[in-house]
Amino acid sequence: MPIFRCAECGRINRIKAKDAGPGPAKCGQCKSALDTSGKPQEVNTSQFKRAIRNAPVPVLLDVWAPWCGPCRMVAPVLESIGKERAGELMILKVNSDENQQLSSSLKISGIPTMLLFEGGKESARQSGAMPKPNLDAWLRSQGVSK
Repeated sequence: MPIFRCAECGRINRIKAKDAGPGPAKCGQCKSALDTSGKPQEVNTSQFKRAIRNAPVPVLLDVWAPWCGPCRMVAPVLESIGKERAGELMILKVNSDENQQLSSSLKISGIPTMLLFEGGKESARQSGAMPKPNLDAWLRSQGVSK
């Protein structure tokens, strides 16, 4: 069953196609419209911790900064992968400049860094920008199929 995170309240929502009804899907908690496109969502430290704790699907965290050229290059790749795997993979983004304590606790030494979380725990990481075929292959090698 596809899983989507509410950008407004952070709740994880399971969406059954037959229950979606007319119009956009709505969050079960705050009733806001859910973005079911799979587009990466910007989160802060507390939102990130809540998301990985509650996510029943793998979570790919992109640690980035606005001034980082390679980070800007990988952004459309992540957006494409998010759309292709909408509901099966949750992609979150953390601005390392705005969330320095989180970046430090995750032992980020360079950006962009992508971390994969499953069951609330980090299962893999990859530093540096990658073209889409390489990032897809890396995700498949980690058991995140598509």
